[in-house]
Amino acid sequence: MSDAMWALTYNREKQPWESTVGLAKDQVERPAIDEARDYHDRASVLVKPIMTGFCGSDRGIWFRSAFKDMILSSLDRDRKATRTIGHELLGRVVDLGTDARRSFGLQIGDIVSTESHIACGACYQCRVGDTHVCADDKIIGISEDGCFAELVKLPAKNLWRTDIARIRPEVAAVQEPFGNAVHACTKVNLRGKRVAIFGCGTIGLFAIAIARAMGAIYVIGVEPAERNAEMARRLGADAILRPHRASPERPHASDPELTERVRKLTDGVGVDVVLEMSGVNSSVNNAIHAARRGGDVILFGLKSGDAVIENFDRLIVDGISLHSVIGRRIFETWHITRHLLESRDPNIHDLIWEVILNRGEGTVFDFEDYDAAAFQEAISSHPKVILRY
Repeated sequence: MSDAMWALTYNREKQPWESTVGLAKDQVERPAIDEARDYHDRASVLVKPIMTGFCGSDRGIWFRSAFKDMILSSLDRDRKATRTIGHELLGRVVDLGTDARRSFGLQIGDIVSTESHIACGACYQCRVGDTHVCADDKIIGISEDGCFAELVKLPAKNLWRTDIARIRPEVAAVQEPFGNAVHACTKVNLRGKRVAIFGCGTIGLFAIAIARAMGAIYVIGVEPAERNAEMARRLGADAILRPHRASPERPHASDPELTERVRKLTDGVGVDVVLEMSGVNSSVNNAIHAARRGGDVILFGLKSGDAVIENFDRLIVDGISLHSVIGRRIFETWHITRHLLESRDPNIHDLIWEVILNRGEGTVFDFEDYDAAAFQEAISSHPKVILRY
């Protein structure tokens, strides 16, 4: 067996961050399980990808708009130039260490997905059960080599067995980002609630279907792009609203007309729960203004830098609660994810395949035939794209 394999990579020597886009298909060192050379391999697993999902985070790396510091500092740490990207995985176990077999019960041939955050297990957060906010975690495909490759080596503790007789492989490959939306939708109880979802990108679209499954009685999607707005309708949104473009002079400002439309749809009260999925400053303020007195605002969308909160006193006077959501609760969220996808009542599984993945038309690409230009067009046109191996 060759010591090299093909992978989709970012190479800081060949691809200056400020002047390039995309990922290169290049040959990198093939990982292997060798307990004699590295004792960590006792708890490691070698996985051959079957399907991998291209995430919004990967899109940020592709267009050089996110994760620069994390990638470059991790390359400094590892004293190398190349990072293999990718963290949404469905794959087959092809080799594993002694502890991976003995302690986790894994076997060659098992079909697995992976939690992308590798928790340290030793910090305060890990020791009190909050591993999703580990103080010293590593992220697969960003600060560790990822799964856009012929093989990926992962810690056994991060793997999640998946039954592809119950979840089709293309859908199983997106369990990790689907879990983001599950975490957001389980932060507070949605049963019997009126819910608004600001930003109907991939995670927002997942959240619409999940909110319905969690018992929300009325779901409003707020989305400027017609293609995503139509998908939101097909996934179960009762109403779709379009925000006005923010003023260049006041980019943080909310849209009073949008707030008024939300209130008209909710008997003048406002929604019980708002999920803000875009991270755009004006959208954050729109979300806060859309919440009723005593309501909850779930903040998932992420943008770096400072933000301005309008009428900050209203948060306190109206008793509005803000909740930040990152990643998935490990592995509580994964259990809920499995049940939602394996169930066919409601049938979120088929909605993902038919609506978000467009039944594979224009969304599934063969890794062997990877073409950067065609792939960039697809990730710019579809909320979710899959690589098939």
